[in-house]
Formats: sequence, structure tokens, C-alpha cells
Amino acid sequence: MNDSPIVVNHHADHPGFSGVTGAIFGVLFVALGRANAKVAIEATQVGPIDHVVDVGCGPGTAARMAARRGARVTAVDPSAEMLRVGRLVTPSAAGKNITWRPGTAEDVPVDDGTATVVWALATVHHWQDVVRALQQANRVLAPGGRLLAIERQVARGATGFASHGWTREQADAFATLCRDAGFGEVEVSERPRGRKSVWLVSAIKR
Repeated sequence: MNDSPIVVNHHADHPGFSGVTGAIFGVLFVALGRANAKVAIEATQVGPIDHVVDVGCGPGTAARMAARRGARVTAVDPSAEMLRVGRLVTPSAAGKNITWRPGTAEDVPVDDGTATVVWALATVHHWQDVVRALQQANRVLAPGGRLLAIERQVARGATGFASHGWTREQADAFATLCRDAGFGEVEVSERPRGRKSVWLVSAIKR
């Protein structure tokens, strides 16, 4: 990495998802989020003892998978439409384990030290303030709790939708910010996701 800062939240000015457009994208994301959700479940092995905070949950695909494994889930998203779609498509059996809350990565509506897992699946590159968001993740996690960020791999210099993800440098930059925020055992890895691969950054709350 060179001396110039690598921006990891390079779409922080994204307008978000609201109104009819938000509802349409919410329905689309129900299916599109399955691959990342499966990777997150495999990486964290969540189960009945866990409280998962899904930051930027969208319509809740990963939240439902975690709930079906017995985890308690707080699904957080700034978009009311995404939360509405999530509630509508969630079966009652999984829904009893999910609490849907409006919020952002920078203002997570969860009590201190009550989460065992905080994950952000394809959302970190939209965070308005990565440093503050990591402080929030640290706050809500109990000691030994796990942080996981997943972003698709993108080419350096990509634009438009093709840039929605991270280069290796951006994954490494996020890992550095995790260490700066006080997390330990920070690791950058890559996993196959269908025909493509994603970056995983994992860390532990000390």
C-alpha cells in the first residue's frame, strides 16, 4: 500500500433506498443476498448461543439464515422500505428470532456488550464514517465477539456498479482501521462466492 489513504467507504454519498425504488431493490436483494449470507454463516458458524447484529441488513436474507440456526438477530438498516420488505418475506418461525430496527452503522440501536457477532455484508463501502462505525461495532460486541465484513472483489479503477466492493488495498485498509479501533486477531482472506470471490475481513473484540 502506498502512503496515500485508501478509501474503503467510497460510495458513502449513495442516496440510499427509499420509496418505490427501495421496495423494488428490496425484493431483488432477497435473492441476490443469499451468496454472501451463506459465506457469513460458514465463516461465523452462528448458533443458538449467538446474538447477531446485521448492519445494513437490507431485506434480511442473512438475518433469516442466522435465525433459522437458532441465533437471535437484530437486523439494522437505514431504509424503512428494506425493513418493510424484510418483515413481509420472513416466515413467522424465523421472524420470532429477529428484531427489525431502523439505524445506521454509525448509530447502532443495540445495547453495549450484548452482541456476539456483528456483520456487514456488502455494505461497508456505503458507510458514511468507517471510524465511528467500527467504534459502534466495538461497543455493542461482548468481549470475544466477532466482527465480519464481506465485500466482493473489484478491479482497481473500476467505475459504476463494477466498483461496488473492494480491491485488495481497500480490504487491507479496512483491516488496519479495525486494528486502530482496538480489535484483535484481524485477518483478511478471500472466499469463492459462486463464479467470483469476495474479501472477508474478520476480527475479535478484545
